[in-house]
Amino acid sequence: MRRKLMGGLIAATLTFALAACGSPPANSGAPAPTPTSDAATPAGSTEDGRIKPANVRIPKISAESTLVEAGLDNNKSIVVPPVDQPMQAAWYKYSQVPGDAGPSILLGHVDGNKKPGIFYKLHELKVGDEIFVKRKDGKELRFVTTRTEQVPKEQLPEQAIYGETPESELRLITCGGVFDKAAHSYKDNVIVYAKLAA
Repeated sequence: MRRKLMGGLIAATLTFALAACGSPPANSGAPAPTPTSDAATPAGSTEDGRIKPANVRIPKISAESTLVEAGLDNNKSIVVPPVDQPMQAAWYKYSQVPGDAGPSILLGHVDGNKKPGIFYKLHELKVGDEIFVKRKDGKELRFVTTRTEQVPKEQLPEQAIYGETPESELRLITCGGVFDKAAHSYKDNVIVYAKLAA
């Protein structure tokens, strides 16, 4: 029941979250997403005792960030990190925790305020590249990239992103492609898939 609930929450909200990733130029006048009390909590484990992720590190693209929790706002949309903090990555708290069976979803901006974001070079990851996630208990997990894809936002492969998997996996997601000035958003999403290394 819990896994079905998680999948439903992700399905209902993920498209909006990915549409909001990336950012318009600093002088565009578009408002940054506003975090809520659901966006980050200091506790080291979830209500059911799962150990939360604390940090993500991707050596190939020299990316490293703490992980804040991305929760839901009053409209049931994912609260992404504000665009004036483009180097901040987030873990979607209704996905799995890294290390447990199923996909754990990490979100990050491609840019913000005319500066590169934490996932600016995410599209460069290839099969076999390493991604490290450190948990609140201090344990670091090593994941290996299995594929990278760029897709139009209206063709987001939701089942591939949030569908159940027998192994612990990651989905790292940011924006990509052409920037749509009218919509204040990029037209595509870049998605990296990775599996926990043995």
